[in-house]
Amino acid sequence: MQLADLGADVIKVEDPRSKGDVGRYVPPHQSDDTSLFFEAFNRGKRSITLDLRLAGARPVLEDLVRESDCVFGNLRGSSFVRLRLRYRDLAHVNSRIVCCCLSGFGMSGPRAGEGAYDHVVQALSGWMSLTGEPDNPPLRSGVSLADFSAGYAAAAAILAGVLQARTTGQGCDCDLALYEVALAQLNYMATWFLSRGDKPVRQTRSAHPSITPFQVYPAADGWLVVAAPKQNLWFAFVGAIDMSELGRDPRFLDFAQRLEHRAELNHLIEARLGTQPVAVWIERLNAAGVPCAPINTVEQAFADPQVAARQVIQRTSHPRLGEVGHVASALRLQEPLASPPLPAPELGEHTDEVLGELCGYDPSRIAHLRRAGVLGHGHA
Repeated sequence: MQLADLGADVIKVEDPRSKGDVGRYVPPHQSDDTSLFFEAFNRGKRSITLDLRLAGARPVLEDLVRESDCVFGNLRGSSFVRLRLRYRDLAHVNSRIVCCCLSGFGMSGPRAGEGAYDHVVQALSGWMSLTGEPDNPPLRSGVSLADFSAGYAAAAAILAGVLQARTTGQGCDCDLALYEVALAQLNYMATWFLSRGDKPVRQTRSAHPSITPFQVYPAADGWLVVAAPKQNLWFAFVGAIDMSELGRDPRFLDFAQRLEHRAELNHLIEARLGTQPVAVWIERLNAAGVPCAPINTVEQAFADPQVAARQVIQRTSHPRLGEVGHVASALRLQEPLASPPLPAPELGEHTDEVLGELCGYDPSRIAHLRRAGVLGHGHA
């Protein structure tokens, strides 16, 4: 989707035997073989059906590869190998092809044959051990951050691979694993552990592991987040809440002292912030230049005036689902913003079009492939 938003011609190859991408059938807001869940990930793509289990599909696949920059798959690593989708399998067709496999665990190692989903990876990578209140069960993040992070990583890897191929004429494999992307996202906490054996733990109220104040606080009528990760922001914060004396207190003079005395400091801050509503503190902290935010619902997030000012919401019209709202690509490379993307494709909607356009197949050859089951029934 990231690449389609940037203008790539993305051809989604779907399995006719399984009736295509399972996302087509995910409730709620589902109609026959499409859904808003599927729309969210597949806008702007074209769809063909091709049964890669059949020998007759291989020549079709290779004809597509001949005219493409990249083959991307989110199969298990072992399946990518079994279906012969690596560079060594396709370089004879197109030496510039980039073969990107985004799997749970990569194409090698003892877990290469295992499947994985975001929830599994958040558990396995240690993320869930760091999320939630210390005395409560571990939690998954509210959105699929491991999946989405891996998608961005794959897009970056593909762009780097295609750039290399266009520069040198040599394609490559991109072997990405959700698990490894999630481990990489541990970042400084991973460095602390790998270098000093430091073992991160869950913090009360989503606090930063080493910086205070940098967490959720209760106000008189709700919750807000305050982030003061610099000395000047610390002094601005205590001034904005009329507690400048804390900036002179020897217990709270620098990062290390505030961390050592975190419980005492947070007790004082909470007592003060509890005296006024969220809106009062947001106004005062913003005026002082202190990063802060109310804890919004999704509805409140999209009502923020920044969303309208930046034209974040795009809308498309779908023949069965009606008007569909999308969040525009966050990758802003030009102004004005690109026109709203086309709706996600129907299953196999572009099979004949793509095979004619890219592969030069005439209608009789496409009909023959369809009779042989290689393309499924598709769209005539």
